[in-house]
Amino acid sequence: MIESVGKLFPAQRGGEPTRALMPTSLTVGDNDFISILGPSGCGKSTLLRIVGGLETASEGRILLDGAPVVGPGADRGFVFQSYTLFPWLTVQQNIAFGLREKGVPEAQRMPIARDWAARVGLSGFVDHFPKQLSGGMQQRTAIARALANDPKILLLDEPFGALDNQTRALMQEMLLGIWERERKTVLFVTHDIEEAIFVGSRVVVMSARPGRIKADIPVDLPHPRPYTIKTTPEFVALKERLVEEIRAEVLAADH
Repeated sequence: MIESVGKLFPAQRGGEPTRALMPTSLTVGDNDFISILGPSGCGKSTLLRIVGGLETASEGRILLDGAPVVGPGADRGFVFQSYTLFPWLTVQQNIAFGLREKGVPEAQRMPIARDWAARVGLSGFVDHFPKQLSGGMQQRTAIARALANDPKILLLDEPFGALDNQTRALMQEMLLGIWERERKTVLFVTHDIEEAIFVGSRVVVMSARPGRIKADIPVDLPHPRPYTIKTTPEFVALKERLVEEIRAEVLAADH
């Protein structure tokens, strides 16, 4: 639950403070997959970082199962756009890192790590180091690391933004397949309208900076979702609606 959360960055070198996020409220239900969409600089990532406990809200609060969020925690898994693996650890060791930090014995955490490596298609790479992996494989490892910790909510900030189109499409399918099986609650920040629709059960559209929630649109498309669903009339109509929503915000930001 996001309750009237806003963010004001302090003034720099005698300038004015910067309002990044207007007071924003959003109800997140169990098993929701919410795509957060909006123009650059609208506060999408700031909101996600506040939920993750990586930024402090200037006002309002975040509640997770009724308890206020006051900092990072194992109940929230975070996946960033940049590759954040530990280069000196193997794929299996990276996936097991959060479990190690929680004090899970090695005899228990390594089978969990191997299982998650298999779920993201990396069974043959558990002993590889990050420098031996492609960008897509590194992000698969980062997603597996976040999920191996069994968080209540998964937070993804443009996780496929640095990937080529083909790899990005495969990663979208992989992530959606995991969600269809695991039904984790997910907040997913993206600039890509097709991506937002394809993976999401809801698309939240944010206004130009200072950001606020402009629209909260359900995605009434069936599961499982094949990639070919992007050519259906329902998908195309929703994409057209969202293109207009974002276009209006980009134009507003230019004036």
